[in-house]
Amino acid sequence: MDVIYGLIPGMLVLGLAAVAVLFWATRTGQYDDLDGDGRRILMDEDEEDVAPRRAPPMDADPDLNPTESRRE
Repeated sequence: MDVIYGLIPGMLVLGLAAVAVLFWATRTGQYDDLDGDGRRILMDEDEEDVAPRRAPPMDADPDLNPTESRRE
């Protein structure tokens, strides 16, 4: 029975902290755009701006092309 006297105030403090975090999140706009992030993932707008990566030519300096095997 003595444990309940410690658990009830602890649960009240945790509950009030959770409510405070919920109000803080709504005031700062955390829930304003729920669908936007899911749609932005599917958009490929950035791919046109980025140049594709190309491997260096095979006759390039071996020090610059670590994937080429060195023949000695």
